[in-house]
Amino acid sequence: MGGRLLCAAKPIEPEVDVTESEKARHVHATLQAAQAAAPGDALPILNGLIGLVRSEGGDQPLEIDEARAGAFLAICEVGKALHRGQPADPLWTTAMSAAERWLALAAR
Repeated sequence: MGGRLLCAAKPIEPEVDVTESEKARHVHATLQAAQAAAPGDALPILNGLIGLVRSEGGDQPLEIDEARAGAFLAICEVGKALHRGQPADPLWTTAMSAAERWLALAAR
């Protein structure tokens, strides 16, 4: 498949400051869109999330940092499978669950 490996992509810096909840909401919505896309189209969509999912070393509670990290790792696994042309269906479920957990914690 074309495209770059998700976790090898250069992180994208958000242009404006957004809350943790806004980041998590955007990641969740984008994951839904990427899952509905063809595999070749999904990988660039996921690559665009890296800047939002990576930790910035802020003052978030540890639980939220861990949830964000879990979402990051799950998205990387989906990206690796797509890059290699492997089935990603169960990985999408894991990534969506991780994003939902992050969103739930960030929305508190």
